[in-house]
Amino acid sequence: MGRAFEYRKARKMKRWGSMSRTFTRIGKEITIAVKAGGPDPEGNSRLRALIANAKAANMPKENIERAIKRASEKDAGDYKEVIYEGFGPHGIAVLVETATDNTTRTVANLRNYFNKKGGSLGNSGSVAFMFSHKCYFHVAPKADVDPDELELELIDCGAEEFAIDEEEMLVSGDFASNGDIMKYLEDNGFEIKSSEFVYEPADYKDVTEAERAEVEALIEVLEEDDDVQNVFTTMAEAEVEGDDE
Repeated sequence: MGRAFEYRKARKMKRWGSMSRTFTRIGKEITIAVKAGGPDPEGNSRLRALIANAKAANMPKENIERAIKRASEKDAGDYKEVIYEGFGPHGIAVLVETATDNTTRTVANLRNYFNKKGGSLGNSGSVAFMFSHKCYFHVAPKADVDPDELELELIDCGAEEFAIDEEEMLVSGDFASNGDIMKYLEDNGFEIKSSEFVYEPADYKDVTEAERAEVEALIEVLEEDDDVQNVFTTMAEAEVEGDDE
């Protein structure tokens, strides 16, 4: 689970490229979180998670505060969080998470990308049932904690998976439980280094290297679009040489 989390994190940072683009993407997420739950991080668990992610990405404190303030203003950009669904090459299901102020533009662009790369943009509900919305928390471990007892307490908060070693603790659960899990970690003095909200497929589909290249070509062009925040698929990750799991 730890490697899977780091794989997603590394892919996201590579995709976002320059620091300015990273900050723009996080800024959009902050805007959506503030409009949905208010500007006070104490009462907005998603905003607290995004602030931690912003710090992990070395986003300056003043930039974070400015993004929150700007999102609270009446003339702030009206970004909407919209999920688009489709199929990539070789029957790979694709979910595209966007933050957009113009859905007409976004859907036209996405349809064009899918068509050019051998896929098809589908209707709402066409592939979403294949995915579950999950939260992941990347946490600094504490030496004076009993892992077994901690796991039971986290399960009571809605956690579904738990892994810990000397360097990190990784906790995941259903998206609806993210506030309860975060509150438990914060109330018990754990440092949340970063977090992630993902759409995780129930089953992964194996592909050949040639097929993977075609699917990756679609993912790459989708991720280059400024409206796109994340892309999730049912394609199995490439095996890493020497990986025993």
